[in-house]
Amino acid sequence: MNKSQFKNLLVDLWDDLEDPSVLWQGGIAAACLLAAWWIAGYLRWRAPEESPEALKRGAAAFRRVLFPLVAMVLLVAARAVTSRWIHVNALSVAIALAVALAAIRFAVYLLRLGFTQAAWIAGFERAIAGIVWTLVALHLTGLLPEIEAVLDDVKFTMGRQTHSLLSLLQSGFWIAVTLLLALWAGSAFESRLMRVESLHSSLQAVLSRAGKALLLVLALLVILPVVGIDLTVLSVFGGALGVGLGFGLQKIASNYVSGFIILLDRSIRLGDMITADNQIGEVKQITTRYTVVRSLSGVEAIIPNDTLISSTVLNHSYTDRKVRFTVKVQVSYATDVEKLLPELVAIARRHPRVLSDPEPGALLAAFADSGIDLELGFWIQDPELGTNNVRSELSLAILSELRTRGIEIPYPRREVTLRQAGTS
Repeated sequence: MNKSQFKNLLVDLWDDLEDPSVLWQGGIAAACLLAAWWIAGYLRWRAPEESPEALKRGAAAFRRVLFPLVAMVLLVAARAVTSRWIHVNALSVAIALAVALAAIRFAVYLLRLGFTQAAWIAGFERAIAGIVWTLVALHLTGLLPEIEAVLDDVKFTMGRQTHSLLSLLQSGFWIAVTLLLALWAGSAFESRLMRVESLHSSLQAVLSRAGKALLLVLALLVILPVVGIDLTVLSVFGGALGVGLGFGLQKIASNYVSGFIILLDRSIRLGDMITADNQIGEVKQITTRYTVVRSLSGVEAIIPNDTLISSTVLNHSYTDRKVRFTVKVQVSYATDVEKLLPELVAIARRHPRVLSDPEPGALLAAFADSGIDLELGFWIQDPELGTNNVRSELSLAILSELRTRGIEIPYPRREVTLRQAGTS
């Protein structure tokens, strides 16, 4: 439909509003919409959970455009049947609105798929589609120019310039569109960067964040002069913001800089077992502001990156994930220690999580007051699974072995002598 045909359609539509037949057109359109709603509900289909991701996305796109497409087909059929008896200009406009709704819903869904990191688009998908369709509907019905004229009459002065409400809304729209395009380009850059296997994950995270920030800054620098905003004003504002960051947001800025340092020097990586800020656990997430450490009890600690840079961090898996632990036991002085030590080593070797290289070892640690202290040392390479269970299982096996051999575990004893009064 070209511009002249569309203009003639609007003129005919306004003529139809003065004809009683418009009520018949409204009833027919309502009946078509109700039938389309019922048919779309009947034909609505969801892909099974085990289906490929492409099939799930195709089914989701089909559900979004099913209702407007069915409504369009029914409206076209109704217009063809009733055009012999009544004017059908209102039905023609309804068909155009149905086509626009299908196209807008499909386009917004594609936008959602393009911005996988922006969860807010999924939450506001219907609202975005509704706003865009409303604008298109106002344009198709010829009401948008009237609304634009009213908004253009609302003027106010900002500094030396006079603006209208329409110009502000247009500027906001183009700024939003430019930022969305920059975010889409940043997401595409990140997805392509994550597929480069030669780059380390930390370097990929740094480059993706830096690329997104650079694209957003370039988008603002391009669009702001286009909409009539002087960049010299932003330079003054940027200087004031820099002073504010230097004094009031110093700690936050330090955390962000520390985050980039951690990601670049790779002193702490995902999956490392660390001890920092009195927290022991596995590194689950590293952002530009904080690091998430999950303890063996399941509690996740959010540690500011500045703390990891300015304090000592024990990385239990920095160069090697193997960690050594010990189990101590005390036996009586009557025990044949030379025969017992190999048995303790054999107990450790039988445990599935104890490594054979380095192999476990047992030794005499000290001569105590009540007995002889023995120590069984062993290595594991999966400390993120916990260590208390390994120690408990080895301790139970050692206790069973000592009871089988009749070896006593000594405990402190005291002799108390009671004397009667008057006796020496």
